[in-house]
Amino acid sequence: MAVFTAGELYDIAVGIERNGVAYYESLSQLSTDKGLKDMYNQLANMERHHVDVFQRLRATASLEAVIPQADENEYGSYLKALIDSSVFTNDKVARDMAKRAAGPAEALQLALGAEKDSILFYTEMRDLVPQRERDAVTKIINEERTHVRDLSGLKQRYS
Repeated sequence: MAVFTAGELYDIAVGIERNGVAYYESLSQLSTDKGLKDMYNQLANMERHHVDVFQRLRATASLEAVIPQADENEYGSYLKALIDSSVFTNDKVARDMAKRAAGPAEALQLALGAEKDSILFYTEMRDLVPQRERDAVTKIINEERTHVRDLSGLKQRYS
C-alpha cells in the first residue's frame, strides 16, 4: 500500500511544480498575445520558486512514514488517487497539452484545473508534514490560490 514519507511528498510536489513550469513556458512560447505571454512567464517563475521551496524542505525531510498506521490504507490510496488524477502527469504531457489547447480559453481552463489539483494535494500534504514546515506549505497554497484567481479573471476575458 502507498505509505508516504515527508520526503516523498516533497518529491511529488516538486514534480507537480515542474510540470507547471513546463506548461506555462510552453504557453508563453506559443502565445502571440503580449499580456498572456507576460502572465505565463510570471506564473512559470512563481512555479520555479515553489520548486526551490519544496527542494529545500525535501533536503531536511524525515524518512519516517507520515500517514498514521491506522489510516495508511485508506489515506494512502486517497493521496495516490490525487496524484494519479492530476491534470499534468509529467512535463511532456504538460507541454503537449499546451500545444493542443484550441485557444487561450482552453489553455487557461487547463491551467485552472492544474492549480486546483495542486491546492488540493498541498492542503492534504500540509497536514502530514512536520509542524515546522507547515507555514511554508501554507504560503505556497495561498500563492496557488492567487494563481486560480488571476487565471479565472483572464479566462473570463478570453471566453
